[in-house]
Amino acid sequence: MNYWLMKSEPDVFGIDDLRTRPQQTEHWDGIRNYQARNMMRDEMKKGDLVFFYHSNTNPVGIAGIMKIAREAYPDFTAQNPDSKYYDPKSNPDNPRWYMVDVKFVRKLKSVITLEELKQHADALGDMALLRKGNRLSINPVTKEQWDYILELE
Repeated sequence: MNYWLMKSEPDVFGIDDLRTRPQQTEHWDGIRNYQARNMMRDEMKKGDLVFFYHSNTNPVGIAGIMKIAREAYPDFTAQNPDSKYYDPKSNPDNPRWYMVDVKFVRKLKSVITLEELKQHADALGDMALLRKGNRLSINPVTKEQWDYILELE
């Protein structure tokens, strides 16, 4: 099993939005960074656990847990000219962009803020989220980091 952290702005799509979706499941679209796309396409597996991270809000931090419900498949928003994620260079026969489906597991008792995570940087080691300049919306998390973060809850 792999562990991940995926970021979304809660005013666009937050943990509560996922919780209220039919079957508490939704596709995770709009990834337009090749490194994040590759992790999603090549490494994410059904059943992997994911921290749902709220970004660009106050406070930023981990708000809940979800799991991968469906492995990577072509991101259909890239083919839709009306979508903000439209990519005219994306081809349905050789897709450039992918998405996964995620399923709500639970909200955390309270948000574990980025500031709190930074206070535990020594214990969290080289966690991608805490690296200066890392702005990827998808980050791998080690099992040790996952377990440690859950102890902060």
